[in-house]
Amino acid sequence: MKKEILISMFDMEIGGIERSLINMLESFDYDRCNVNLLVCSHQGDFMSLIPPKVNVLPEIGAYTVFRKSLKQCIREGHYRTGLNRIRAKYIASRKSRQWNFSEGPGYIQMQLEAKYASRFLPELQHEYDLAISYAWPHTIIAAKVRAKHKVAWIHTDYSKLEIDNALDLEGWSQYDQIASISEACTQSFLLKYPSLKDKIIPIENITSPAFVQALAEEQVDTEIQQGDFFNLVSVGRLSHVKGFDMAIKALKLLHNKGLTNIKWHVVGYGGFEAELRPLIAEYHLEDSFLLRGKKTNPYPFIKQCDLYVQPSRYEGKAVTVTEAQILGKPVIITNYPTSSSQVTHGKDGMICDISPEGIADAIEQLYKDLELRDKLADYVKAQNYSNSSELDKLYDMMRT
Repeated sequence: MKKEILISMFDMEIGGIERSLINMLESFDYDRCNVNLLVCSHQGDFMSLIPPKVNVLPEIGAYTVFRKSLKQCIREGHYRTGLNRIRAKYIASRKSRQWNFSEGPGYIQMQLEAKYASRFLPELQHEYDLAISYAWPHTIIAAKVRAKHKVAWIHTDYSKLEIDNALDLEGWSQYDQIASISEACTQSFLLKYPSLKDKIIPIENITSPAFVQALAEEQVDTEIQQGDFFNLVSVGRLSHVKGFDMAIKALKLLHNKGLTNIKWHVVGYGGFEAELRPLIAEYHLEDSFLLRGKKTNPYPFIKQCDLYVQPSRYEGKAVTVTEAQILGKPVIITNYPTSSSQVTHGKDGMICDISPEGIADAIEQLYKDLELRDKLADYVKAQNYSNSSELDKLYDMMRT
């Protein structure tokens, strides 16, 4: 009989974790297992990209609250959730001030909201052979799903994440295993949770080159003018973590050096846009640093660029960097702690300092050195980025 797998996500809005999940769902062997997907709220542009062989469970009203505003929760009658959200916000604000968090209380509030809400959620009735909590915080699978084996996923650098680690440890400890997408992610995670060392299993982000390449061929109006311009592309949510404020400053430095035909296209959306737009205006880059907004399919943008740049302050392992390599593009990433797990400097990309100056210097080097750009592109074009064999590790779990 086929094994039953359950994977949970909060929603399918556009993001790196969601994109990596779509690649995974494209790669499962559906002759061996039935894949069930619990999406708490059936919203987001990536809902349409879920493969037809995946069984998307019906939406459960009580599970839809996690990404909704307080006002919407109350309007829909989720009164306990509303009260708990107020409580979570108060406690999170107090803790973030006490611990002097630079990014505010947002992550702690997410932890507390998930913990409090889970008390009122109905349990799923079916028992699964394997239950996967794919998105943090990992409360739902731990509390509300019956499974022979439970796995939670590490997608980011936990040494940088401003959260309540004691509360997080409580959640992680309820899982049989913890899947880490890279050795660098594992090491940063264990700095915070050394007691969980024996639970770690390495499972790389699954990439489906055929899926990425097929979407890259779609006819999409990217508004990217080729030939007269040197086009940079970045894909990611507009947040402080992704470093687009440094990217704006880097582009200004390049323009000051006379490299005014460089344009930077950013595909993504998020709350940080309100800070980025005034900065773009301050540096008079309205025609050169272009926020392209939310796109379900960013691959035609990547396909048409001269250089892909990931200017992040920290990452786990950026899915879009691998996807740019799949499309044969030279890449630049900043030297965040896990960068060496994804790029070998000078071989399949370049790693630069995490600063406007470092980013600008790396771009200028590749702008002027066509031979180096071609060398990086030729190398990645020759690689096989398909790694669906990583899923064997999940299949093995269901044999025990």
